[in-house]
Amino acid sequence: MTTDVTIIGAGLGGLTLARVLHVHGIPATIYEAEASPTTRTQGGLLDIHDYNGQLALRAAGLFEEFLGLIHKGGEASRVLDKDGTVLLDKPDDGTRGRPEVLRGDLRRILLDSLPADTIKWGHKVTAVRPLGGGQHEVTFADGATVETGLLVGADGAWSRVRPLLSDAKPEYVGMSFIETYLFDGDSRHPASAKAVGGGSLFALAPGKGILGHREPGGVLHTYVALSKPQEWIDTIDFTQAGAATTRIAEEFHDWAPELTALITDGETAPVARAINALPIEHRWDRVPGVTLLGDAAHLMSPFAGEGANLAMYDGAELGKAIAAHADNIEAALTAYEEALFPRSAAAATETAQNHKLCFDDNAPYSFINRGSPFRHMGKSRRA
Repeated sequence: MTTDVTIIGAGLGGLTLARVLHVHGIPATIYEAEASPTTRTQGGLLDIHDYNGQLALRAAGLFEEFLGLIHKGGEASRVLDKDGTVLLDKPDDGTRGRPEVLRGDLRRILLDSLPADTIKWGHKVTAVRPLGGGQHEVTFADGATVETGLLVGADGAWSRVRPLLSDAKPEYVGMSFIETYLFDGDSRHPASAKAVGGGSLFALAPGKGILGHREPGGVLHTYVALSKPQEWIDTIDFTQAGAATTRIAEEFHDWAPELTALITDGETAPVARAINALPIEHRWDRVPGVTLLGDAAHLMSPFAGEGANLAMYDGAELGKAIAAHADNIEAALTAYEEALFPRSAAAATETAQNHKLCFDDNAPYSFINRGSPFRHMGKSRRA
């Protein structure tokens, strides 16, 4: 079995690539480990930037549909100290160029834009090997294989495709998020809802923070940030939700109750999410017939809100390059990667700097003095 373009991973980046290729009349097949589009929830809000994510949606011919998904008011942001004092409050005036949409809604319009047979669900990759001449063979968990002349790893942080190009592996950045939700915030948790405000909340202190976001329907989505060794996080049994919540809340024992309630009143089991990153200058030598996009290429911490945006932009740029060099795939991949490497290094540098600003010894004032340089801190899961 042979296909012209084989994409591993049906996240936002892989879907955008397939869509842009479809717009240009180029067939592609996506292989996705999950059994269906509804196997897992897709996370919360994403801010889609006018200089990359929105450009990708324009290239995909989906910009007007995207406009219909925008969560109005979601660009508001505020910074608090641990006592609940509001230090900075910026309303959503509609001029920031980073409107918020639910990741699941964004993924849906991409899925709906593709021919029905584009995605092969339930295909978990177990091995990839070169066959020579730019050809590769992909093996799946059920023993099936596919051969391809162009293989794209859009399979996220722990990419199976990356080892064909690079020995780099993601490393823990020294911080973990613990994710919680409150529902019907305005009626059931009014003090916490007031603290979060209309959009994003950044309650910061040295080495820790409570980061929240108001989502549609009064949902308060929280990421509790802790600068702790991975070993410390591993000592907490998150299958015991009550005990895990108590242990996390102990780290904020002297914080304002409306903030700690975002932890202690959580209505879902807390979920730990270790933050990992690839080297800032991650790149590779050109290998015929294979490339990467999104987190597979440039996994970074979420402190610039660039993960999903870059993944979609990568997908769009790769799709356009393939269309422009349809008779010379290596020229397409060379052009794409020459632009990819400096773009991703710049974003990774910014996110590393922002990480330090948020949680340094002068937090939250370092963050405020920088002008609140980023908007959204949600995890960028498999791009």
